[in-house]
Amino acid sequence: MLQLALTIIIYLLIVIPVGRYMYHIAAGKHTFADPVFDRVDGLIYKISGVNPQRGMNWKQYALALVGTNAVMVFIGYLILRIQHIGLFNPNGIGDMEPTLAFNTIVSFMTNTNLQHYSGESGLSYLSQMLVIIFMMFVSASTGYAACVAFIRGLAGRTKENVGNFFVDLVRITTRIMIPFSIVGCLLLVWQGVPQNFIANTVVTTIEGTKQIIAQGPIAALEIIKHLGTNGGGFLGANSSTPLENPTILSNLIELYSMMILPGACVITFGKMVLDSKRARAAGQNEQADTKDRSLVSRIIGREGRTIFLAMGIIFLIGLSVCFWSESQGNPALEQVGLDQSMGSMEGKEVRFGIAQSAMFTTTTTSFTTGTVNNMHDTLTPLGGMVPLLHMMLNVVFGGKGVGLMNMIMYAILAVFICGLMIGRTPEYLGKKIEGREMKLTALCIIIHPLLILSFSALAVAVPAGLEGITNPGFHGLSQVLYEYASSAANNGSGFEGLADNSYFWNITAGLAMFFGRYLSIIIQLAIAGSLMKKRFVSESVGTLKTETVSFAVILVFVVYIFAALTFFPALALGPIAEHLTLWS
Repeated sequence: MLQLALTIIIYLLIVIPVGRYMYHIAAGKHTFADPVFDRVDGLIYKISGVNPQRGMNWKQYALALVGTNAVMVFIGYLILRIQHIGLFNPNGIGDMEPTLAFNTIVSFMTNTNLQHYSGESGLSYLSQMLVIIFMMFVSASTGYAACVAFIRGLAGRTKENVGNFFVDLVRITTRIMIPFSIVGCLLLVWQGVPQNFIANTVVTTIEGTKQIIAQGPIAALEIIKHLGTNGGGFLGANSSTPLENPTILSNLIELYSMMILPGACVITFGKMVLDSKRARAAGQNEQADTKDRSLVSRIIGREGRTIFLAMGIIFLIGLSVCFWSESQGNPALEQVGLDQSMGSMEGKEVRFGIAQSAMFTTTTTSFTTGTVNNMHDTLTPLGGMVPLLHMMLNVVFGGKGVGLMNMIMYAILAVFICGLMIGRTPEYLGKKIEGREMKLTALCIIIHPLLILSFSALAVAVPAGLEGITNPGFHGLSQVLYEYASSAANNGSGFEGLADNSYFWNITAGLAMFFGRYLSIIIQLAIAGSLMKKRFVSESVGTLKTETVSFAVILVFVVYIFAALTFFPALALGPIAEHLTLWS
């Protein structure tokens, strides 16, 4: 328990300076790296014909985002289909099957990184670099760019301009993704993660048998896999294998890499909203009520503090349940004579143990990364329900800004519900929430469970779906729910007992990833575009304060109530029923 507490404390110390750095980039403020990166960015703008001074409204921003991603999907799909060519293919990997190529390219462009293949046997080095690693950079930058535009809309500094997508994409890539990845990659190489272009090595073991040891640019993929909250591993066993994650230090590097930027987005949100309040107060020649008493609110802003606290509460509840459940062991294994005093170690690495396995499991599904350092299919029922539930919620920090954007949808829903209780028009961040915003918010919130539950229902209703379920009974349903929750949340982890490399699973999971990514982003940008055109309203005695601890608690309850109303029946038939059966 102590190591979990220390891990979280160190994270809080790291995320604050990174959040302030991201805020300066999002707000166009000066940073120490500007003398170098301004030249790099300027060269990219000149080559690509981008005018960095040209702003976009939300429709133009969304169109630029979707169009750019569509071009990358087409090129990436083509490379996967012709990867048999000899360039950077020392292992002689063949072309990828059409539906698997569709699933893979959609998976990596949507930042899901769901893998229905094993990287060491399914991709050439060329595909690993030009498709997988490249997509890991641009898909993450795309998500963060959308988040920054969304924050600009909420802060409401202008009536139309949410920024320039191409500028945001370039600045986030060159000033955050690439430099952070270079440093992280060197740290992983220091810890023993391979980084080369040689063919796989065949060795003779001490038993006299042959073993293939994978080689390749593993460290380069490994760091952006976590930093961009991507999750797709170079190897099929992902970060549970020593080639991707050899030591406890490499485990912490990967853990903090996937936590750092989603948390920084919340700080960026708080700082930009605080800037907006100060600018309005200065324009009205009034004394702004921005002198916060607490150190935390001064660092990240009151609104950011509330969102961060709500996310933190849900994360800690999930982590506690997962750690406790795995620590109790597995009674089925105990009955066959296996000692469970260390907890349920099935599917876990001894070098990480229960604590770091539970931490990694909760983090990878809360921050929607999808990387694993243990096999989620072997988690205890309640331990496995935590990552499943957090993907169903998709608001616990989330990856590439998604968690923040989704949590603000729930914040709008919360102020609407509270407004109904006191008979006032709901307000959020100084703007009235009216019919258009509520319809879009409700649609955005409903899309996620609709994708998960409808595709899960289809999978258990048709023969093509049933063929992939390898575990009968309750756990089989959990596998199906996990697959589509992971796809719709753009997470990418899986209960790997599912036989998912088939036409049915490749296509349906691909559709869930596509709609789960782009429908939500477009709707959220539309909400931001609608709010930024509205006039700010003055606070009164009856205004619901959304920057308080009490509102953070309200927000947590709203999230859990919605989850119970939408997902509890499915969870009751899956992990909950399995737990009751196992412990009966």
